[in-house]
Amino acid sequence: MSERKNLLLRLDPDVYDAIAKWAADDLRSVNAQIEYVLRRALRAAGRAARTAEGPEPEPADEPTA
Repeated sequence: MSERKNLLLRLDPDVYDAIAKWAADDLRSVNAQIEYVLRRALRAAGRAARTAEGPEPEPADEPTA
């Protein structure tokens, strides 16, 4: 697996709180939730990088197309 990049991210406190609640609901860390949301946005925009790992699975509570 490739080396992960570190990033300092400044967020509005309300945005952070919403992401933290969403992450807790999905049993993820805030960091993992941010990465999950970014990957979904990249796929939706047709900009997802192709990786050997393949696509991330969708959560069970969301319908898949």
